[in-house]
Amino acid sequence: MLRPSEVLRWLLIIFLFARGHARQQCRLIQKLDVQSGGDHSQLPLSANPTASSQPSQTASATPSVTPFNYGQDVIRGVNLGGWFVLEPWITPSIFETTNNSNIIDEYTFGQMQDSNVASNVLQNHWNTWITEDDFVAIKAAGLNHVRMQIGYWSIPITSADTNYSTSVTPYISGAWPYLLRALSWAKEHGIHVILDLHGAPGSQNGYDNSGRRGSASWAQGDNVARTLDLVRFMAAKIGGMIDVLELLNEPGGFQSDIANVIPQFWKDGYDAVREAAGSSLKVMIGDAFLGVDNWDGFLAYPEAQGVLMDFHEYQIFNYDQIELSQDQHINYSCQVLDTLSNYAKSNLYTVSGEWSNAITDCAKWLNGRGVGARWDGTYQSNQPTLGSCDGYTGNMSTFSDDYKTFLRRYFESQVAIGEAVQGWIFWTWKAENADDWSYQKGLEGGWIPQNPIDRLYPNICAASGS
Repeated sequence: MLRPSEVLRWLLIIFLFARGHARQQCRLIQKLDVQSGGDHSQLPLSANPTASSQPSQTASATPSVTPFNYGQDVIRGVNLGGWFVLEPWITPSIFETTNNSNIIDEYTFGQMQDSNVASNVLQNHWNTWITEDDFVAIKAAGLNHVRMQIGYWSIPITSADTNYSTSVTPYISGAWPYLLRALSWAKEHGIHVILDLHGAPGSQNGYDNSGRRGSASWAQGDNVARTLDLVRFMAAKIGGMIDVLELLNEPGGFQSDIANVIPQFWKDGYDAVREAAGSSLKVMIGDAFLGVDNWDGFLAYPEAQGVLMDFHEYQIFNYDQIELSQDQHINYSCQVLDTLSNYAKSNLYTVSGEWSNAITDCAKWLNGRGVGARWDGTYQSNQPTLGSCDGYTGNMSTFSDDYKTFLRRYFESQVAIGEAVQGWIFWTWKAENADDWSYQKGLEGGWIPQNPIDRLYPNICAASGS
């Protein structure tokens, strides 16, 4: 829980920020003006061969002392997963202590137990999972960005801000003040922030990381329109405290109804941010599991400006990928590098926004609470079994020296993807019992370098024959 002194501190922050936002509202830029002038950060990279020929990226609303030059400087960051949107595999203890195996996501966490109990657990989690010390450590690790997740149920939108429902039942709200505190820490320590809407009304993908596992009904009813109002609210209220607003994380374009609405949502979301926050705040979209080639020419300059593409790269959630040998995993990374590099040259600034060191899906509950792993054959019957999960996840004390050596090579192969475009963001900073997924533990174990640009395997993709 926040102490009284902290409450007063955050009330002051909110007051000061609201005053600054009121001033910003007087400077709103109409859509036409945004397109025809200002920050032309979306010029195709192929038209900007040198940094000196690229337009200025100065942005008065960015929170850090030195604005980040997107498209020139490389994003090197880490996700703060499992903090404001629970994921059972990141913090299994939170779910285990419920003594209810039917509690599988944040939706059921609020639905299937006493709300006061759930609220107390979450308040403690928000207050302790990530602290200011983590921001200090992230900065010391040579990283310049964090990507933070928020669920729609934590956004304090009111009936004055939307014509749609503001109910979040059965979710437990209350994370917003902790988010504001986190943004203050980021500013204090010179770390840039990408804030992504990780869970939308109805669930945009049916995964527990959206807040609700099961069906994805985001494209139905008023959910899309409601989400746009949430985006507008965030841009207006905290647009000056973040650098990039990601409109929606991993919408499930594998469903036809979501694939049909997501292009217009990206456009409408872009307009909503520009109307609420002006041109300084960058906007991030994703490929919606459709591949970046599906978005050729989309929201590119001069139609839009200040837009980034978020691409997530995992190699463990399909049998044909998880069966790859260690060398084949590295070759796969290098092929992704070529794909993203080609896309970014004439389209949007592109970021490898989620990836990890894991080459198995062995982390407990990675595929969902109570769900097994493909690797050891417990996920689905009549499928290949790759072997035991022992020594591939959990505590790094079980990792062999050979495995750690591979983890370093694999880390460098995936960093190479982001360095070839506009940056990378590792998933995730910490996890209770999955050290192969933890940047923090990778630093401690030595398979992640203390300086992210240090290389033991330079030109790893050239060496792989890519």
